[in-house]
Amino acid sequence: MHRNHDLYQFFLEKTWDLTEEWYKNVNKEKSGGIYTSEDPAVIERVKKQNYEFHKEFSEVFDKDEETFFHDLEGWIVKVAQDDEHLRTPLEKILQEFFNTQEQYLNLLEQFVEINQGQFNEKQISLWRRMITKTIGEVVTWFTEEYNNHSQKRLQAQQALILELSSPVISLTEDIALLPLVGDIDTTRAKIMLENTLQQCNKLGVTQLFLDLSGVVMIDTMVAHQLFQLIEALSLIGVKTTISGLRPEIAQTAVQLGLSFDHVNITSTLSTAIKSAKIIAG
Repeated sequence: MHRNHDLYQFFLEKTWDLTEEWYKNVNKEKSGGIYTSEDPAVIERVKKQNYEFHKEFSEVFDKDEETFFHDLEGWIVKVAQDDEHLRTPLEKILQEFFNTQEQYLNLLEQFVEINQGQFNEKQISLWRRMITKTIGEVVTWFTEEYNNHSQKRLQAQQALILELSSPVISLTEDIALLPLVGDIDTTRAKIMLENTLQQCNKLGVTQLFLDLSGVVMIDTMVAHQLFQLIEALSLIGVKTTISGLRPEIAQTAVQLGLSFDHVNITSTLSTAIKSAKIIAG
């Protein structure tokens, strides 16, 4: 049995001392991220997080494992999603977990020394294994949460970049421009379709110039999606004019059997804008 109320109380009484000792010994020059901050608010928060971890960890000697890890979940998720920790290299965070493990092993030795002769080596060894096993599971769990949240943040940032990479620019009250630059993959094309429809509807656009002069090449799937965009725009009353269509892209469209019959095409954007002014006049 690894549980022992006296050991739990001993660890619990040392929680703040452990935090102060830990922060004092952090290598603030090499650790990076949250550990090198000189902001008093950040320092206070990281100390509080460390202190809360010690309080939670102490209970490994007072609760069954299932209850212990269930109660620890809140701390793991909160810290793994903390902005300051997300800006800290993961290997630095894990190193601090293992530094904390050494603190616990040293603290256990103190407890055994104070209570000399009361516990056999088998019991002491069980507690040591419990400390290292629990820290190992915490490290694995924290790493998974950290990586999952980092990936979600990265995906959200990429989605925002993609959305901003297809801006609908108002030229007049009902005429707008969508200039496309760079490579267009299926993900960007999908977001562009959704974003363009929403912006044209919001701006009250009736004519959209779709300029492709900055696009060198598109694959067959993207070509299909571009024409789906044009068709979807027509359904909401937006007439599309394509400009800057490169020969390679035109060839891809023809090979796919995509029809240009209902699409205005001009060689350059300036020609398209001049034509719109003539029509408006």
